[in-house]
Amino acid sequence: MRYSLRQLEVFLAAAQFENITRAAESLSMSQSAASSALREFEQQFDIRLFDRIGKRLQLNELGRQIRAKAEALMEQAVALEQALQQHEDLGHLRVGATLTIGNYLAVHVMARYMAEQPGARVALAVHNTREVAERVLNFDLDIGLIEGELQHPDLIVQPWRDDELVVFCAPEHELAGKEALTDEDLVAASWMSRETGSGTRQTFERAMHGLLPQLHLALELQHTEAIKRAVEAGLGIGCLSRVALRDAFRRGSLVELPVPHRDMRRQFYVILHREKFISPGIERWQALCKEVVGG
Repeated sequence: MRYSLRQLEVFLAAAQFENITRAAESLSMSQSAASSALREFEQQFDIRLFDRIGKRLQLNELGRQIRAKAEALMEQAVALEQALQQHEDLGHLRVGATLTIGNYLAVHVMARYMAEQPGARVALAVHNTREVAERVLNFDLDIGLIEGELQHPDLIVQPWRDDELVVFCAPEHELAGKEALTDEDLVAASWMSRETGSGTRQTFERAMHGLLPQLHLALELQHTEAIKRAVEAGLGIGCLSRVALRDAFRRGSLVELPVPHRDMRRQFYVILHREKFISPGIERWQALCKEVVGG
């Protein structure tokens, strides 16, 4: 074999940090040793993987293609090492989840995962759908759980479970108690909305097709809890996942506003990079997603 795993480690670290000094530090190497490893890796195959802009290393097209395969190979090497040393311990897992999933569903999966493997570690990053997808594409996350629809040639997008959005208000709001809202009610209301790029906003806009230019989006907020607090304070009405509203509906601090003529249904999805090595940890996480919260 004309390359070493150490050379691949240096290449992947340089791709991540876009700087050889920071790459070397992340691998506990000297800068000269890291530079030599990267230079030898390229020279062995007479290729260039980076465009060098001052001290910045930017992956070129070939580098981007090689990165995906190198990531998959390194994942297999790590899994083999764990199997040899820890007898198939599931190991460290980097999970990305959108706000609704991260706050209300993923924590239950994490609890089961870590209970089964006391030595396992899970890093949960909560972002909107667009950000989770970008981080999975960049191999910063092993797996993503999202609530927005997307298509990308480098991603595997697997349906996970059904969900629906619910329009809601404070009990004292003038619309509370109506049997069903009309389009006129929707246009007249002040809305507390999620930000563009979130899966909730995507479904909301699809459901409100034909009315969007007329809707009064008074506030755009990045967090579901902030929207719930704003609606509770009487600032307007909102639209969030039923998963995020169950406790508030049970307490009576918020009430549902039926909108039967608008389709609020959607799906949650699991996303993976096509070149990602599916480790035992990823396989178990996927299975637990179905076991713990349905799927």
